[in-house]
Order: sequence, then structure tokens, then C-alpha cells
Amino acid sequence: MSTPPAVAADLTRDAERAALQMNRVLVLGTGTMGQGIAQVCAAAGIEARLVDAEPGRASAAIDAIAALLGRSVDKGKLSAEARTATLARLSAETDLENASRGIDLVIEAVPESMELKVSLLGRVVAVAPPHAIVASNTSSLSITEMAARIGAAPRTVGLHFFNPPPVMELLEIVRGLGTSTETVGASVDLAKRLGKTSIVVHDTPGFATSRLGVCIGAEAIRMLESGVASIVDIDRAMELGYRHPMGPLKLTDLVGLDVRLSILDHLHKELGEQFRAPPLLRQMVRAGRLGKKSGLGFYRWTESGPVAEPVR
Repeated sequence: MSTPPAVAADLTRDAERAALQMNRVLVLGTGTMGQGIAQVCAAAGIEARLVDAEPGRASAAIDAIAALLGRSVDKGKLSAEARTATLARLSAETDLENASRGIDLVIEAVPESMELKVSLLGRVVAVAPPHAIVASNTSSLSITEMAARIGAAPRTVGLHFFNPPPVMELLEIVRGLGTSTETVGASVDLAKRLGKTSIVVHDTPGFATSRLGVCIGAEAIRMLESGVASIVDIDRAMELGYRHPMGPLKLTDLVGLDVRLSILDHLHKELGEQFRAPPLLRQMVRAGRLGKKSGLGFYRWTESGPVAEPVR
């Protein structure tokens, strides 16, 4: 049954108002994704509060953002005034409950653990205003389950940003079974405010982007295992033959081999054998070769750039 035009217009206006009224966002986790999400929000005129369980990390994240913005100013890509205004909207918080008061949106960007995400978001929901949208940056976990467990299904949504958030255009909006039309509409309008292009997908394992991305990445690793081609040539095949901006092995390094393994294990459990992780990927994770964040994955990440590193 279609929504009557008058009702649809009211919902659209409500969503637009909700997006415009998102003046305070709480970002949980200050790793690469959390830091980037906070920067994007602050640049769009939204007050961004950063919280991290490890003391000092939130302040360090703001320092890192300041350095990145400073380099943009030096290159003439950003005005000094814009840098100052963006930094003025960022704050490092140490108490989760206090940081949750008065917010319009929370975005969690913590490790891919359902228990961890539910625990943190549950604490936020207990204190935050009843209108606050609850968002997860998860790349594969169920938004429907998360929403049910924190008891805020209508206002819970997936906001899946891509690495690095200040650069990547796409925002994948994941609609859980109980996510309201108003929440989806507000999320779409928020994406526009952040300068992102959004897609809306239903809550299925891996959503759209992770499901496609890990398939390509896993097959590239299997090709490397069986000696089809070298690391560089497998990546070059996709970069030059299919116009991918980055090859699948280099992208796996950027995302994190442990993150890719976690997604594959989850999809294997939910969807079947086509998502079984390559043994080489599991071995590399066990060896601590996690990609760029550890300095070594399929590439060794040096100051002058990534250099392919043999895996055998």
C-alpha cells in the first residue's frame, strides 16, 4: 500500500527538520573511522563530541584532525578560517553518560563486536534525549538485532561510512526491520548535509558494499595463494582493467585484515560457503600482519608509500 501524498509530504518535512536539527553528534571510538566521521560532522557545522574508552585517545584524535586540516590549509585546499571553525566544534569527552546528554545523534565506530556495540549504545540511549537517532558504523552486523537489544528500534539505523570518511563520497544507510521512515529520511538528508551520496539498503548480512567488497578481496587472496599472479599484478589488474581506484589487496590492507576476516567469518556463518575465509588471510592475521595499521599486510607501509611484501 502506497503512502498518501499528504502523509508522505509530512514525513519528508519531518525528516528534513530532523536532519537540520542535528546540531550535536556523539562519536564513539576514535580510530580511523571515528576520527574521520567526527571531522566530517564538524566540517558540516555539527558539534562533534568524541569519546574513547582509552584515556587520552579522544584528545589525540582531535590533534590528528588538526594536523590533517593544517596540511589542507598549507596546500590551499582549505581556508584557515574553515580549519578554526571545524576544530571549534570538536570536543574530547571522558564520561560517556555526560557526553550523551543533549545529543541529536550518536554514531558508534568501535570494533566489530555486537556485545560491545550494544553495551555502549544502551548506555547512551538511557541518557540521551528520546529524539536522538542511534547509528552504527558497522560494516556487517545486524542493525535489526542491535536495535532490538538496545530498545530503540524506530530510531536506530546503520550509517556505514567508508575509509577515509572525509574523502569517500558514499554513505550506506542501513534500514533495520523496525527503523522508521522518518529516521531513514533524516539519515538521507544528513548525508546531503555532510556532502555524501547515500544509498539505502535493507538489513541483510554484509549489506551491499561489504558483501561485494569482501568477495573481490577474498578471491584476490585465493589467487595469490594459488600463484595466479603477484600482489602488485593482481591489484594492477583491477586498477587498470576495471578502473578501481585501489586494488583489492591494497584495499584489504587499508581496511584491516582482521576486519576483513571478521566480516568473512560472519557472512560465512550467515550465508554459506562462498564466504569462507582463505587460509592465507587467517594466517596473516594470526601473524599480526593486519595491514596499514600494523605497518605490514600484503604491503609494507613506509613513509614513501606501500611496498609489496612477499607472503611466502
